[in-house]
Amino acid sequence: MAYRPNADDRAGDLVDLHGELPEGDDIAGDLPESLTINVDLPATVHSAPEHERAVAIDDTTVNPAVVESAELTTTSVTVLPQLPADERTDTGPLSRRDRLQGAVSATPEPAAMLTADRLLEPKSRRQAPDGAWPRFVWNATLHLVNLGDSRKARAEKALDARISKELEGGTRFVPVLTRKGGVGKTTVTTLLGMALADVREDRVVAVDANPDRGTLAERVNKQTRSTVRDVVNRAPQIGNFNDFSTLVSRDETRLDILASDTDPLLSEAFDENDYNVVADLAARYYSIVLTDCGTGIVHSVMRATLQRADSVVIVSGGSVDEARLASETLTWLESNGYGDLVRNAVVALNTATLSTNLVKLEEIEAHFRSRVREIVRIPYDPQLAAGSVVNWRTLKPLTRSAARDLAALVVDGLPSRRVL
Repeated sequence: MAYRPNADDRAGDLVDLHGELPEGDDIAGDLPESLTINVDLPATVHSAPEHERAVAIDDTTVNPAVVESAELTTTSVTVLPQLPADERTDTGPLSRRDRLQGAVSATPEPAAMLTADRLLEPKSRRQAPDGAWPRFVWNATLHLVNLGDSRKARAEKALDARISKELEGGTRFVPVLTRKGGVGKTTVTTLLGMALADVREDRVVAVDANPDRGTLAERVNKQTRSTVRDVVNRAPQIGNFNDFSTLVSRDETRLDILASDTDPLLSEAFDENDYNVVADLAARYYSIVLTDCGTGIVHSVMRATLQRADSVVIVSGGSVDEARLASETLTWLESNGYGDLVRNAVVALNTATLSTNLVKLEEIEAHFRSRVREIVRIPYDPQLAAGSVVNWRTLKPLTRSAARDLAALVVDGLPSRRVL
């Protein structure tokens, strides 16, 4: 900085560096016309605030044309888990109580906020238990004491879970067969189908493929006169389930039944190709297809049925010859390359046939246990013995229990997943 005094400045206003006045009377005359004084001031230092330093960018010149070889380093980024909607505090979400009071979020909510926990009402945890005694205690204590389901109720629910097992990868085919007629094959097919359809949420159909004029459709209230022959003839026009459902009769348990031809000549003409047409259409709309087979085990329909089978049910009566013919059916299957089906088979022992009380059922069961996976006894029931329409709800509890056991065992043997 330079200071230039005028010649008329008073001498008293000047002091030299040593604090003394210069000698002489004419002080002003001795002063130079101009005086320059240089003073070095310290450089101004700007102290940036902390929030500026946090976002500052270093003044480093980068030449994109020059690539220097340097060791690359990897920076790890930690991603924190996203909190549930009611626990977020960064955007100030509304609580459930606030939303119930009509409050609206100040910021737009993302689609992830529409969770099932938020939109659906939770099920009541205070549900009445199943069972006579637990329910009595529940009601007597004004819903304060819950003993839980009875042992019988827990067993029933466990059986329902087995029957309703999810099946992925296409339709499962289960033929019901034997080499002898009159042992209750159609009855077993009906009971098995009703037990499955009553519990499962998907569709179950029973197809009467008996070339000898089957009677499966007579076990339910008929809703149509259509038969397997109509399905074969109308196959090109069947484009959805509604078209197919007009050709079957539905039971109260939601079991669909497709009747066989009533004309013996047409029944005999129902061959392997016809069955494949029916089976292909049924596979579009049903998860389980039961096939009530005839007694002709060497018939072409039987060959097509066994080629699609995932499991089989062998029906045996309680007499000596009926048990022997059922065992010979297993031998025929083994000798024709169906050994896997035999080992996975379930035998339904119909104890309502003649001579049941004259034989040792335990010996028959012991014989079949050495060859198949499981055995189920089907008890005598007056409704079944009549050979007419079967009402699932009015069957004896022991009969329904046996049918449910049979259904659970059959589903246990079906593959849960299958690659198409």
